[in-house]
Amino acid sequence: MALSCSRLSNNLSLMRLLWLRSHRIANGLYTPCVCQQSRYYSSSQVRRGIGRYVTSSLRWVNSKYEGFLKRRFPRFYLLYHTFVEGFKLLFRDAKDVSRIKTKMASGGIAYQDLSYREMEKLRQFRRDMLKGVPLVLLSIPPFANYLVFFLMYFFPRQVLIPHFWTPRQQVEFRQLYHSLRARHHLPVLRELRQASGSIPDTHLRTCLDNLCTQVQKGTNPKVSQILAVRSLFSGVPLGIGKLSVQQMRNLSPLLFLTPRLPGFLIGRRLTNHALELLQMDRALSKLGPQQLSDSELRQACYMRGVNSDRLAVNQCREWLDQWLRVSCTLKDSDVSLLLHCLVFLSADSPNNTSPP
Repeated sequence: MALSCSRLSNNLSLMRLLWLRSHRIANGLYTPCVCQQSRYYSSSQVRRGIGRYVTSSLRWVNSKYEGFLKRRFPRFYLLYHTFVEGFKLLFRDAKDVSRIKTKMASGGIAYQDLSYREMEKLRQFRRDMLKGVPLVLLSIPPFANYLVFFLMYFFPRQVLIPHFWTPRQQVEFRQLYHSLRARHHLPVLRELRQASGSIPDTHLRTCLDNLCTQVQKGTNPKVSQILAVRSLFSGVPLGIGKLSVQQMRNLSPLLFLTPRLPGFLIGRRLTNHALELLQMDRALSKLGPQQLSDSELRQACYMRGVNSDRLAVNQCREWLDQWLRVSCTLKDSDVSLLLHCLVFLSADSPNNTSPP
């Protein structure tokens, strides 16, 4: 009998305990604790926490490594930092170009309808890729980046694109490239003088001779003087399809194109690049040169034949205004004159002419 009462008492106690637990859970007394536990131990939170920990650890290790290089090997650190930042800029440009290409494909937008900055981005990225793809492919295999560092150190101008140049190298190499470009100014003028002998119109022949003399003396002609001989550059003898092979070889380095190609290929490349430059000038005229930043302004002038590192910002802006006054009056058939303006309008700029 006693055993039955004890068992009954235990059962009642167990039932009471179960009732109290269910009552407290139903009234939300345990709910915050359960939710809090599920929040603290959810798999997504754990993964994010691990990801943040790994990322912060890698950043810490990288900062320590860079600090070690900066203290012990400062010259190698400069190369390393330039290499890393160069790849960041390169990938950012690739992303911008992909966006522009997608915009053109999805919206049916032609190249000439793009903005000036978009045109410039496509042009520069295309030129960089022709030179930079071998470097990118070379750095893919394990430990190949040490070979890239070797090339960066000993042959930076020949094998690297501007993304991987230090600020000092960018200025130094631009001046060197421009000095090489300026060597072809006088050969261009000599070919013009020879071609002027076949011009039947005496007035036009005299205007062209005076123009060449003025440029050779180091003075930029006026816009009206250049436009006065415009008709000579749209047909015989100085149109883009009528130029001599030698003159095309003289003009190619002005756009940083190789002259060591067959004549018909040089003529095709010159025409394509001249038309591209004309379209960019039209887009720039719509944007307005005053909208360009100082670096964009210098790059625009340098691309058009001027050593802009030797000019003040206001001088660059005045020169670009003069260039656009000529360029924006030209038609597609006048691109030969646009090419020769790379010489006509850069005569009095510092370090822009070479001695005879």
